[in-house]
Amino acid sequence: MTTISVPPTTPQRSLPARFALLPQGTGLHRIDGAWWPRTRHLATELPPLLDALAPRWGRITRVTVDTSMWNTGPHRLVLGRRVIHISRSAGMGHRHTVCLLSLGTGRCDLLVLPPDTPADQAGRIMANASHAGGGAGRRLGAAGHSPYTTAG
Repeated sequence: MTTISVPPTTPQRSLPARFALLPQGTGLHRIDGAWWPRTRHLATELPPLLDALAPRWGRITRVTVDTSMWNTGPHRLVLGRRVIHISRSAGMGHRHTVCLLSLGTGRCDLLVLPPDTPADQAGRIMANASHAGGGAGRRLGAAGHSPYTTAG
């Protein structure tokens, strides 16, 4: 099992995560928002996202991603004193999603925009993802990326 430790002051954590969430209190949704990572390196991209989500989602301890979306990487990520377990699955069901689990808070599912998504399209998708009933998945599909494609 591969583990990567990320000290709190590493340079890759200096750029903020690019994401949009549905407003709190809008009920349960299949997709809670969208995330636009800069690279396909999960160990680099996860720390800023987890830091940004902490006020709302608490201490995220498990992340599930589809193997086809990300470069090979660790199965565990150590951020300070916490360990994040990373599950990779070719059969996750939705290539362009990430599932984040937080004990006591629940589950956050985000649509993942490929890093090479043009900025104008990403902006529209992110804005759409932050509005209840906005259909972020349909927008990503319209941008030429299918959020509902299974690997294989």
